[in-house]
Amino acid sequence: MSTKLTHEIRREITIGDEPFTVVISPQGLRLSRKRFRSGRELSWEALWRQGGPENGDGSHSTDSPVPGGTPAV
Repeated sequence: MSTKLTHEIRREITIGDEPFTVVISPQGLRLSRKRFRSGRELSWEALWRQGGPENGDGSHSTDSPVPGGTPAV
């Protein structure tokens, strides 16, 4: 059984040689350079609408929801 997400979870990752902070919250995701407040945000609803392999209407997404990520096939 999964645990309900009720507050923010912060983790540090490295992209290239730069440290980034990933925040997972009940509202969505935020990725920003470490020690900076501004970054990229994506709500759970927007992530779902962008789609994984399918967009809900049977079409496939070619956009990647993650900067520098591999496009979905």
